[in-house]
Amino acid sequence: MVLKVALPKGSLQEATFGLFKKAGFDFRLSARSYHPSVDDPELEATLLRAQEIPRYVEAGVLDMGITGFDNVCECEADVHEVCEMRYSKATTRPYKWVLAVPKGSGIRGPRDLEGKRIATELVNVTKRYLESNGVSAHVEFSWGATEVKVPDLVDAIVEGTETGSTLHAHGLEIVDTLLESTTRLIANKISWEDCWKRQKIENIAMLLQAALNADGLVGLKMNVPRDVLNEVLGELPSLKQPTLSPLADENWVAAEIIVEEKTVRELIPRLKRAGASGIVEYPLNKVIY
Repeated sequence: MVLKVALPKGSLQEATFGLFKKAGFDFRLSARSYHPSVDDPELEATLLRAQEIPRYVEAGVLDMGITGFDNVCECEADVHEVCEMRYSKATTRPYKWVLAVPKGSGIRGPRDLEGKRIATELVNVTKRYLESNGVSAHVEFSWGATEVKVPDLVDAIVEGTETGSTLHAHGLEIVDTLLESTTRLIANKISWEDCWKRQKIENIAMLLQAALNADGLVGLKMNVPRDVLNEVLGELPSLKQPTLSPLADENWVAAEIIVEEKTVRELIPRLKRAGASGIVEYPLNKVIY
């Protein structure tokens, strides 16, 4: 029994390998290979461009894949969405596909695109956007460096961005957002109906989500005298409530908590001053709610 998995090649590759590592799956890639090895004999992995993954998952050539929601929309793939996974090569914010035009062009929205030329890598989504707005315009596929094509070659572009900084640096302004995209775990619909494959996919999804939940969190352990316990607990933020355990010395308890890593540098000194000792910070790989 083998589950065929597609992993995105390119900008998401390193982040995806790192996420799987935290989830407990160690993928390794040799030079010039598109088939990473993995320490799970039930998985068979292939590296593909994220744009291609939905088509091969839909066709059943692959059971499961990781790709962007924008890619699923672009090829209108009929796949089962297992879960959303908010991660990217740099941030957790959604990747936006926006309509951008030269500053001062007079184009303020889709209705101003009538008869214009538009360059984009997301051709089908752009055409459906124009159609929904009752606009007829020429849409051409761009092989990259799309932002440099306006205004000399085209009147407007539809481009993907996380911050918009590159567009602004090229003298462009965003006038509308067509689509917000995040990373998705998708499955072939027939594979999803197979009991063994479905459970395997669900297990992987649970562990990947747990790894994402743990991002930015750490655990703290400490020993606390009972007579200052309330003071120490008053300093502790928590996902729920701190875990308290008795120690051999009945005058002390052990406390354990999960906190945001960015708060620790302020929190530990306060805990120490409140009476806690033996404070230990440790990393987290997975958090399952």
